[in-house]
Amino acid sequence: MERTSCPDFNEWNVGKDWLRSYPSEVPHRLTYSRETVPEMLKSTVDAFPHHGAISYLGVRITYQQLWTDVTRFADALVRMGLCPGDAVCIMLPNCPQAVIAFYGILHAGAVVVMANPLYVERELQYQLQDSGAKIIVALDQLQERVMGAIEKTKIEQVIFTGAHDYLTTAQSPACSSTSPVIGDTRLHRWLDVLGAEREKVDFSSRRTDDVALIQYTGGTTGTPKGVMLTHGNINANTQQIRAWFYRFEPGKERVLCVLPFFHVYGLTMGMHLGVAIGAELILLPRFDSDRILEIIAKERPTMFPGTPTMYIALINHPKVRQYNLSSIKGCISGAAGLPVEVQQRFEELTGGRVVEGYGLTEASPVTHCIPLWHKRKAGSIGLPLPDTEAKIVDPETAAVIAGGEVGELVVKGPQVMKGYWNRPDETSAVLRDGWLFTGDLAYMDEDGFFHIVGRKKDIIIAGGYNIYPREVEEVLFEHPGIQEAVVVGVPDPYRGETVKAYIVRKAGIDVSVAEIEQFCRSNLASYKVPRAIEFRTALPKTLSGKILRRQLLEEEKEVAAKNIKNS
Repeated sequence: MERTSCPDFNEWNVGKDWLRSYPSEVPHRLTYSRETVPEMLKSTVDAFPHHGAISYLGVRITYQQLWTDVTRFADALVRMGLCPGDAVCIMLPNCPQAVIAFYGILHAGAVVVMANPLYVERELQYQLQDSGAKIIVALDQLQERVMGAIEKTKIEQVIFTGAHDYLTTAQSPACSSTSPVIGDTRLHRWLDVLGAEREKVDFSSRRTDDVALIQYTGGTTGTPKGVMLTHGNINANTQQIRAWFYRFEPGKERVLCVLPFFHVYGLTMGMHLGVAIGAELILLPRFDSDRILEIIAKERPTMFPGTPTMYIALINHPKVRQYNLSSIKGCISGAAGLPVEVQQRFEELTGGRVVEGYGLTEASPVTHCIPLWHKRKAGSIGLPLPDTEAKIVDPETAAVIAGGEVGELVVKGPQVMKGYWNRPDETSAVLRDGWLFTGDLAYMDEDGFFHIVGRKKDIIIAGGYNIYPREVEEVLFEHPGIQEAVVVGVPDPYRGETVKAYIVRKAGIDVSVAEIEQFCRSNLASYKVPRAIEFRTALPKTLSGKILRRQLLEEEKEVAAKNIKNS
């Protein structure tokens, strides 16, 4: 197998203070295979053909069975007229069909476009139009929405599937398929597609620099952009994470996959990493704390990538101590800052380790992580992964800033995207000489650990002072009566902006506004103390568990507009 060598040259190490804090087991640089993403899967199939690949609602699929269905699906796509480089959209929750479709599309030489099953018709139509997708694989329950969205797009074929397609009648007696519209030749059932008579098809030869995935960003700061991730990007990030988690043993791990695969974090940390080490993927369509605790106790996963909101829900579950969670070896937390209290409590309950990582869609996504079995620093996102460079620059001039000072985090590495789909101007704005400008404000400490203090766009400027939301949120999480908290800047006629905190209380604890204000005054400079506090039963989140800070800001704007209108 052809490989590309990245020797540990001394000159590459110069100026990278974080390497001094590296675990001795993790190399500074890696040697990468030239495998495409489906070839990564095939290597695992060859090594562990009879090992479990997927566990889903009681059904188990081996790696050999998975590969058989992947090749059948690829064959079917080619027979449908799919050509190398064409785009195929997947609109599914975590289920076997999502895994099969992803690798099958790539095996056929095409490009994957992941869509959130919660998208409304308008959102889906935009993504299909922008990507130029030719085929869509969707949940049968979404038939009406999908059929409405594909008008004015290039979609030629639609494949519908449901949970019943991998469950026996006894396991899911209530499942029933939504039949395609009679007479519409564009529509197909999943099992019909997989079961069709096979033909000898010549599969396209793809290279590592070919685009494998067009992953759309959330669009919180404008129209969603399609991030082009190549086979090489995905391969590199998977191998970087694998090297970082060096104690995970090939063929012996089980990954709890509740992070949605339509989000790049769940895709890489759950599916790709799991496949790369021959782990069994325990698939769950959505997060439910009751169900998660039952699954951990019964299925005994060893890895659990998640988000702080997931870990918070579990440690505050009233019956958490009734479940055996000791199978958990390690977890990586992403999408938001991991409060120290949450980390400590989760580790106490499981006996495993949970560390914070950092990444963004444009980097496949992981660039930094705290060592799982080595020196850790509370509140840090950790160290750059092997072959990953990072620096802090002035947000305005891009000049490098001295260690310890806050500036914009920029990164470079083999996992960084090829660019934005059909958006050269926006690509050049964030990709400069190979450096990806993240938009996140951070600093590097004396040991080379990086610390995120907020987004450039989220920074609160009150009375001329810069206030970083994460700093205030960390203090709020230390209060024993607070389960979740998020801080935003709201307009203030005197200070320009002021700090507002949205808080979810812990069950059974009646904490007051005055008590929280006093707690903050004891732990923060006066200008950082929230001047407004709103209690809520829940905070708005994405399916991956990320709190929608922008939605709260939009709500504030609407309230302000109504007040002005009524005044």
